[in-house]
Amino acid sequence: MSRLEEERARWESNTLAKVLQRFPRRRDTFETADNHQLSDIYLPDSIDARYMNRLGFPGEPPFTRGVQPTMYRGRFWTMRQYAGFGTAEESNARYRFLLDRGTTGLSVAFDLPTQMGYDSTDAMAFGEVGKTGVAIDTIEDMRILFKGIPLDQVTTSMTINSTASILLCFYLAVGEEQGVPAEKLRGTIQNDVLKEYIARGTYIYPPAHSLRLITDIFGFCRERMPNFNTISISGYHIREAGSTAGQEVAFTLANGIAYVQAAVDAGLEVDSFARRLAFFFNGHNRFFEEIAKFRAARRLWSHIMRERFGATNARSMALRFHTQTGGSTLTAQQIDNNIVRVTIQALAAVLGGTQSLHTNSRDEALALPSEQAAEIALRTQQIIAYESGVADIVDPLGGSYAVEALTDEIERCAQGYIQRIDELGGMVRAIELGFPQREIQDAAYRYQRSIDEAEEVVVGVNQFVNENEEAPEIQKVSPQSEAAQRARLEAFKSRRNSEKVQTALGALEAGAKRDDNLLPHILNAVKSEATLGEISHTLRDVFGVYRESVVI
Repeated sequence: MSRLEEERARWESNTLAKVLQRFPRRRDTFETADNHQLSDIYLPDSIDARYMNRLGFPGEPPFTRGVQPTMYRGRFWTMRQYAGFGTAEESNARYRFLLDRGTTGLSVAFDLPTQMGYDSTDAMAFGEVGKTGVAIDTIEDMRILFKGIPLDQVTTSMTINSTASILLCFYLAVGEEQGVPAEKLRGTIQNDVLKEYIARGTYIYPPAHSLRLITDIFGFCRERMPNFNTISISGYHIREAGSTAGQEVAFTLANGIAYVQAAVDAGLEVDSFARRLAFFFNGHNRFFEEIAKFRAARRLWSHIMRERFGATNARSMALRFHTQTGGSTLTAQQIDNNIVRVTIQALAAVLGGTQSLHTNSRDEALALPSEQAAEIALRTQQIIAYESGVADIVDPLGGSYAVEALTDEIERCAQGYIQRIDELGGMVRAIELGFPQREIQDAAYRYQRSIDEAEEVVVGVNQFVNENEEAPEIQKVSPQSEAAQRARLEAFKSRRNSEKVQTALGALEAGAKRDDNLLPHILNAVKSEATLGEISHTLRDVFGVYRESVVI
């Protein structure tokens, strides 16, 4: 028996067989149209030390070929559609629409006031309530958002960062009201504040206090919500801000390093929390480069966790990720072209081994998605899954000369950036110095200039333009939604026990001044009917707020 045959037999008996006992294949056999049976995985004719170190087998470090041995032969990726607008009632209706059409996971978009820790009645919120997502001020809003949706039967991803601890507690409290114990709640909170300082801007507190909240969530969920992903370390917004693929990997993993180090410094054992870390990447246009990007990120993170942090559990080294197709690649011109762009990007994510996927809608360059556009986006995923056959082979492009070379190149690029960030004193210090911000700004400028000069062709924008294009119908948020949300919040506050609220907020303030894990205090405040804004302002009073320095 050759070395390759020995390694394959070991993988099949040790890794693959254990997974198949718990998660059988979707079908007994996978075949071509000519009835040729497809193998689980395809390998080179011979094996060398470089193969095992750089690629190996799916479900084993370094995870280049995937984080599960069977990948989509066992089950498809989670098909999420990012949604939320107006009031909780309006968003609940959209979630039910998507679930009826086959989405397999919910993904909640919150409005800017919710993301920034302001109630809908706050002066800072005027004109923004319900515009970029759903407004959630209270536990009552969260009840309505998930009315009729059993939280033990869906996974919920929440795109929330600075106020992630509060929204997580709202979700936990509503789950308990539904009779779902905390340990059975499944999903993800984004909870990635460092990328807000780099690329997006919805931060509240200074970095050190933000990291405290994040590690408090790690510790709390380790004990109370073991099946919930405590962070989704996001390269998506870094790429949307204009980064290259290599920068996206580098800055995302550097943020991940900062979070893991903060948790270790807080006294958490790396293998006790690392398996619940998740990542979030962008699906951009360059097909093979994107596939290589996902593979490089997995391999690099595996080495980081083993060599830098001493992780011993293989699952602690596995980079699991969600993908969203590239919003910045969508065009307001000839919006049907966006369906093709999204299909290419989604296919790259699947071939790159994503665990979860959101496909953007064709009209998102103009407005929030309409129902019809959201349905087409979901059908795109379903056609890839059920009709294309790409899910029947694990890592089908593994071994491609081009893909393997691109994987190596992106890994080298990312390693160089991570080394530079280490030399600067870590990611928090690099952000304070403006290093990642400058690198992204320069890359974004170069890319935009190439479009302006038509070196980079964007179909329908700088070539193949239609002069007499008709404006499409778009989704609009009713102005009455904001008024309705404010009225509901005022009514909620008038009914509650104000003394109980103040007691809970006082306990939170005292805990923040000490070294308490703040999640139990926030959960108590939520159950006492404190609002999101009241909880955020209590922490503002203790932590202060972050003021961004100008990066030139």
